[in-house]
Amino acid sequence: MIETVENYQGIIFDMDGTLIDSMPYHLDAWKTAAEAFEFPYDREWLNSMGGMPSAKIVVEINQRYGISLDPKEVTKLKMATYLSFEFHGEPIAVTNDILNHFVGKKRIAVGTGSPQVQAHKLLEESGIMPKLDAVVTATDVSNHKPNPDTFLLAAEKLQLLPEHCVVFEDTHLGKQAAHSAGMDCIMVEGDALAFYPAK
Repeated sequence: MIETVENYQGIIFDMDGTLIDSMPYHLDAWKTAAEAFEFPYDREWLNSMGGMPSAKIVVEINQRYGISLDPKEVTKLKMATYLSFEFHGEPIAVTNDILNHFVGKKRIAVGTGSPQVQAHKLLEESGIMPKLDAVVTATDVSNHKPNPDTFLLAAEKLQLLPEHCVVFEDTHLGKQAAHSAGMDCIMVEGDALAFYPAK
């Protein structure tokens, strides 16, 4: 995959589930929220929502189950639970190998659906932050994945055209966002990487 990435000027990584194996901890936090607010807990479905901010996931939960949870209240508990964990996830080898190979050779950004405070904390904890040229979080855009805004802003911060960037993602929503931005996408599929061109 190194040879494929050589064709681009910029690399944009999703964070949760792509650079850092934090999704199990997020899903555990959702379980606590589900118990507290008494909504059904579907771990697999919640995992498929990766890349979407928690408050917007609550909107999806409301629509799915015909309920009316307060997104702010549920998100507050979910995030407090997540941040209370001692560990928040280990770096994922297959993508961090790519990141480390291209540090200083290409412009590199993170485009994540996590809020700014949480994203910066996780990137600092994992030692990834100093390797990045830009970070775009859920706090920085109004329209989140599967909309292209996160990746378009990341390309802008890297001072590159979208077509000169490649995105690394781990969810269908993320791949949709990358393709909507006109960017090719490389998906983390288990311990392997798979290339999905925008066209």
